[in-house]
Amino acid sequence: DIYQAWKDLKKYNITTKDVVIGISASGVTPYVVGGLKDCKEQGVYSGCITCNNNAPISNFSNISIVLLVGPEFVTGSTRMKGGTAQKMALNMLSTSVMIKLGHVIDNKMVDMKLNNKKLKERGVTMIMDTCDINEEKAKKLLAHYDSVRLAINSLKNDSK
Repeated sequence: DIYQAWKDLKKYNITTKDVVIGISASGVTPYVVGGLKDCKEQGVYSGCITCNNNAPISNFSNISIVLLVGPEFVTGSTRMKGGTAQKMALNMLSTSVMIKLGHVIDNKMVDMKLNNKKLKERGVTMIMDTCDINEEKAKKLLAHYDSVRLAINSLKNDSK
């Protein structure tokens, strides 16, 4: 069903303020092509990541990222070179977006959900490193604010 992608996107309340990125190593995957076509028709800005020049997916994207990796060692196995290259591109995109949106301070992702012990420990370390304070004070700040950003900002504001 070429309309399934748009049905799936609608569950996330996609609007013209969003950007949708379609991923298809071949550039012809009907689900992805259909989703990007619907995005274009709805005025939603879109991009694509593919591994083939002049792929149909590019016809429905505002921006195309084409990763020319050459043929796969095992024919039909796009998860190897194509999939790895696409994952690297997605990592670069998501990192850039997080920085551009302001979720990073001094190379630290400060707007994370602190929903497990490991992330809380990481948050404490970030606060300690950024603010040059001891672990006990960092833990108290994180417990009080429940946010790495707010904890760091509280100390920066106190020092003014």
